[in-house]
Amino acid sequence: MGLLITPLETPKRFNPLNQPLADAQTLGGRELVWRFDGGDITSDGGALLLQKLEARTGIVRRFAACFTDYRNPKQIEHPLLDLVTQRVFGLALGYQDLNDHDELRRDPMLAVALNKDDVKGEQRRRAQDRGKALAGKSTLNRLELTAPDYDGSPRQKESDKLETKKIVVDPESIDALLVDLFLEAHAQAPDQIVLDLDATDDRLYGHQEGRFYHGYYRDYCYLPLYVFCGEHLLCARLRTSNIDASADSVEELEPVVAHIRQRWPAAKILLRGDGGFCREKLMAWCEDQGLNYLFGLAQNPRLKKLIEAQMAQAQQQHQETQAPARVFHEFFYATEKTWSRERRVIAKAEHLDKGANPRFVVTSLSPEQMTAQELYEKVYCARGECPENRIKEQQLDLFADRTSTGKMWSNQLRLYFSSIAYVLLQTLRRTALKDTELEKAQCGTIRLKLLKIGAQVRVTVRKIWVSLSGVILMRHCLLRCSPGWKRAASPRSIATCPILSPLDDQRNDDGSVCPLHRPPAAKPIRRRRKHIAGHDSCALE
Repeated sequence: MGLLITPLETPKRFNPLNQPLADAQTLGGRELVWRFDGGDITSDGGALLLQKLEARTGIVRRFAACFTDYRNPKQIEHPLLDLVTQRVFGLALGYQDLNDHDELRRDPMLAVALNKDDVKGEQRRRAQDRGKALAGKSTLNRLELTAPDYDGSPRQKESDKLETKKIVVDPESIDALLVDLFLEAHAQAPDQIVLDLDATDDRLYGHQEGRFYHGYYRDYCYLPLYVFCGEHLLCARLRTSNIDASADSVEELEPVVAHIRQRWPAAKILLRGDGGFCREKLMAWCEDQGLNYLFGLAQNPRLKKLIEAQMAQAQQQHQETQAPARVFHEFFYATEKTWSRERRVIAKAEHLDKGANPRFVVTSLSPEQMTAQELYEKVYCARGECPENRIKEQQLDLFADRTSTGKMWSNQLRLYFSSIAYVLLQTLRRTALKDTELEKAQCGTIRLKLLKIGAQVRVTVRKIWVSLSGVILMRHCLLRCSPGWKRAASPRSIATCPILSPLDDQRNDDGSVCPLHRPPAAKPIRRRRKHIAGHDSCALE
């Protein structure tokens, strides 16, 4: 007789979605019924805020001017500006994939934000497109995949096939635009600015062009380079990961610094970065250009030996107080082969509960300009806020790491779209949300509390009614950004709402308002109040 084995019963995991429900649910004696029959209801009511922000700043319009459209104007329904705006607004609203736009093209709220005349898409040329006012994923895909060397020819190179991708981007113009927007955000030239350099990983899950394995991040990735000044983004360059973190940093900084100095010749510039940017080429360039720098310095046995006395002192203080102890020391130091000269090095001899924690930085600033402790704690450690948190915002909230196309130049364009979306929301935060609880909120929080608002869109003969939800956590912030939403109003009155008030950050050096940011002149109009119970409604003609 064989051995009889009785299998053990595996306990089943509880899945609430698999539990049977009664045919009818009741709440307080009322039957609960839910259906998809609400009509034109959107979750993006705050897109109106983006529309007014763009109308006052022209950020996306200037970004679209960096493209050349070779399409026949008589054969298109979606102009270049609409395509670019739809893509940037989509990222700001949380839609990272082009596939999302196959459903978003039906959303009349986004069509209103793009200033479409036919927000319901009822007048489209083809019957299959009616009811879809915006562009779908295929049209937007052509915007991203046009070859950078396309010259406007009707047919593809080395082929008789018709060319369908005819919108070319000019990367140099976009790079210059980012610096221009930074300069225009200041009413007057500052005495000193700090430019932060940082590289981060952009993990890849396909076989994209330029894909390499990175030993530090232990994955296949790109290694984009970012340059920030405070919260302002000045450069976003996609790079392969088989290079040093500081590779091409001088080439990227040269036009940025030249642009800044052309506008602010007297401003002092300090470059700040981690140990990945402590390279002879970059430091020598800074010294030649009259720039100051502050970079992390990787520790080595020589450096540790120079601070043995300070490390022993910090350890003794830690044993006496049972608290973290720091002792600062500075000296001049040069590597044996790579550095061309001695430079000032600041050492932090620190002892923690887990043991010794020495750190080093190298700088061109003299002791008379700033002491060692102040330079390390107040200047170098500020990197934790900028640029590291700003890069997290752009990658996590605005999908800068969504680089899934096959070509590296098209992934660079996606990085540009994310960068402009960041600049747009950063402008909203810096101006309209100043002195509110969202003044320092991240882009994801701003989206959640100000842009993702339920709204009903109704189109009549003379008006487009946008009825926002009456349950909004940040209603006071929303009304502060656009006071005209307090009551039904015509588009002319809404256009003059001070969404970016005050305009101090939009003034030229002489105090005059930049024409691009000057609010349109308001004409006296007659208003009729119409109250909708339970809603703050906004009428757009």
